[in-house]
Amino acid sequence: MTRTISIETLDHDGNFTAYVAEPAGKARAAIVVIQEIFGVNAGIRRKCDRLAEDGYLAIAPDLFWRLEPGIELDPDIKPEFDRALQLMGQFDQQISVADIEATIRGARTLVDGGKVGAVGYCLGGRLAFMTATRTDVDASIGYYGVGIDGLLSEKHAIAHPILLHIPQEDHFVDKAAQTRMHQGLDDHPKVTLYDYPGEDHGFATEVGARRSATAADLADSRSAAFFAEHLG
Repeated sequence: MTRTISIETLDHDGNFTAYVAEPAGKARAAIVVIQEIFGVNAGIRRKCDRLAEDGYLAIAPDLFWRLEPGIELDPDIKPEFDRALQLMGQFDQQISVADIEATIRGARTLVDGGKVGAVGYCLGGRLAFMTATRTDVDASIGYYGVGIDGLLSEKHAIAHPILLHIPQEDHFVDKAAQTRMHQGLDDHPKVTLYDYPGEDHGFATEVGARRSATAADLADSRSAAFFAEHLG
């Protein structure tokens, strides 16, 4: 079952919507799905639906609600891709982490105080790392997060497991940045990094030209095992 709910901000100054996909039976746990720069579009909703099929309650907050509520963009259409980049330029990542925290709190109530994980893509991959260092989320996964090498000073705050998927030909994250990520995180007991040779940014999208099916299936299988281990 799917529905849209309203979530109140931490400081009670507004409300934003979130797409929710629920499993057929009792949820194993909740997972917050953190959007790319394209909004809570068909691909992100499909990520939620697949998690629900695996027994999780999945919830994707509209993090662009302060800029353009409900926007959905297609990365394969250039004007829409350009619009996404414009929105990214106006987006406040610090405030968005607070919105993610509000979503985590809401998700916990939906699973009767159970565990909550987070998984994010692109912008969401970066935000998943920030969520791991700044909230009480129980486990986090980031796919092709941009600029994580600039957040390594926060790694001491990682209290729960985090998994990062790194495509080695990511045109938004160069080889030097990837090296810094490995140097900074390989020895962290809570962090697991997987590299994907020959793969580019967006390889695990559900739909569209960016998808690389074999690598996407491998990454998703690793993610499923990670969440099964750390969320139940």
